[in-house]
Amino acid sequence: MTGSVKRGSDHIFFIGFLGAGKSTLARNLGRMFNRRYVDTDRMVERRRGLSVTRIFEREGEPRFRELETEALASLSQERSLLVSCGGGIVETPENIVLMREMGYCVYLECDIGDSLRQIRRRDTRPDFRSAEHAERLLAHRRPLYEQAADLTVDIRGRSFKDVSYLCAEMLLERGLL
Repeated sequence: MTGSVKRGSDHIFFIGFLGAGKSTLARNLGRMFNRRYVDTDRMVERRRGLSVTRIFEREGEPRFRELETEALASLSQERSLLVSCGGGIVETPENIVLMREMGYCVYLECDIGDSLRQIRRRDTRPDFRSAEHAERLLAHRRPLYEQAADLTVDIRGRSFKDVSYLCAEMLLERGLL
C-alpha cells in the first residue's frame, strides 16, 4: 500500500472475480460509514437501458467494456464513493489507470470455489460459461487484479460480515475511511 495520501477523488474501488462479494462489501461499508456506494455494472445498465447480459448479447463484450470505461470515467466528478467494479474491469488497462487516479483499489482475493458458491444466477453473468471457463478466466485475471491492487483482502473462508469488518479495519488504519 502506498502511503495514506489520498489520490484524485478518494474513491475506494473493490475489484475481484465474479461472486467475490464486491457489491455486498461496498453496500456494507457504505452503511457502516455513511458513504455512498455505486456499482459499475448497474451504472452501465442504467445509462444503456439494457442489462449487462443483453449488452453482451446484442453489442458484444468490446462495446460493454467501452461503456464500462465511460461509467468509470464519470466518477471523477464525484467524491468519496465506495465503488463495486465488474469482475472484468481490469481487462481494460485504461480502467486501472482511471481507478488509480481517482482513489484506491481493494482486491478481494478468492478461489474459484468461493466464486462458484456465490454465483446463484449464472444466467445473469455473461462472462460465466462453465466452471472450467471460469477457472481459466480467473487464472487470466488474477495477475491483473494483483497489478491493480493497492490493498488485497483474502476472503477465502470468511463470511461477508467478517470481510466487511476486516476491510474496514484495514482501510481505517490507512486513513482511507
